[in-house]
Amino acid sequence: MMKRFRTADWPARFFAAVVFFPAATVAAEALTFDTDVAEMARAPLERVYDGTVEAVNQATMSAQTAGRIAEVFYDVDDYVEAGDPIVRFTDVEQQSALRQAKASLEEALARQKQADAEFRRAEGLFQSGSSSRREYDQALATRDAAAARATAARSAVETAEQQLEYTLVRAPYAGIVTERHVEVGEAVSVGQPLMSGLSLEALRVVVNLPQQVAAKVREHGTAYVLTDEGRVEADSVTIFPFADSVSNTFTVRVELPHGQFALYPGMFVKVAFVIGDAERLLVPTRALLRRSEVTGLYVVGNDGAVRLRQVRAGNTFGDRTEILAGLDAGERIALDTVRAGIYVKSRAVANDGE
Repeated sequence: MMKRFRTADWPARFFAAVVFFPAATVAAEALTFDTDVAEMARAPLERVYDGTVEAVNQATMSAQTAGRIAEVFYDVDDYVEAGDPIVRFTDVEQQSALRQAKASLEEALARQKQADAEFRRAEGLFQSGSSSRREYDQALATRDAAAARATAARSAVETAEQQLEYTLVRAPYAGIVTERHVEVGEAVSVGQPLMSGLSLEALRVVVNLPQQVAAKVREHGTAYVLTDEGRVEADSVTIFPFADSVSNTFTVRVELPHGQFALYPGMFVKVAFVIGDAERLLVPTRALLRRSEVTGLYVVGNDGAVRLRQVRAGNTFGDRTEILAGLDAGERIALDTVRAGIYVKSRAVANDGE
């Protein structure tokens, strides 16, 4: 049997808030609202740990070709769509290299065409016995060499086109710019950072989990991130296969479903890991009446009288909430707080009139 919650356990500010809860005991009569019985039920047993939010997609874009910065299209805190250009280089050298590669390809194709024609002539003469085997082999080698040079020229054109494409840097995914590393007019080399960004669409929480509970968390694989908007169930829980030798903790990645949930990378949040189950006193969440930091339930006594009672609520499991103190199993509660409040007020007025 759970102990009743004592009013003395509440902070002093409760007494300032209690005026919002009309306390009254009323005579028994037909109730105008639905009721339910508080009962013990098995619910997940959890352990709560601190974690740090981080973005799944976060990267620093670096230069893949050398050049001078011609334009920077975005700055810090700007939102960028996937594929949008973020930085443009001057491309004089890349354009020149592409033209040169295309000219070399045209030359290689012309020489290949000539070598093919000479080989066909040499092949005909060799088959008719008018030329030697040596002349045939020489024509064959010339044709194959010309074909190889044409292939190399095509590759050079592709390389030059890729280098030209590198002069326009595009965002790999939609996100927010977090840092800008270059300015217009600045000369950059290959590998130099240009801009950093991250996506808020895919987030995860990293937690250092004590080794004592790692096995149970791995067994159940369920976790909830506790946010201001409520409990968010993780899409997946990944536990690193080794522990830190200093702290003896396992690094755990808790993947969140797509959405923002008022979370940002770098924030601290609480993460509840399921490690088993336990008996808990549960009531329908809609039966709870909340006013500021005070939570209450309309309890129907054995004599039929309806009283408002302050309780201490715990975690929510689906559509039911755990009651930690202030209520015993088997007690009957009102499900509709509005109707129950009206009922209590009307009976209090009627009693005053009598």
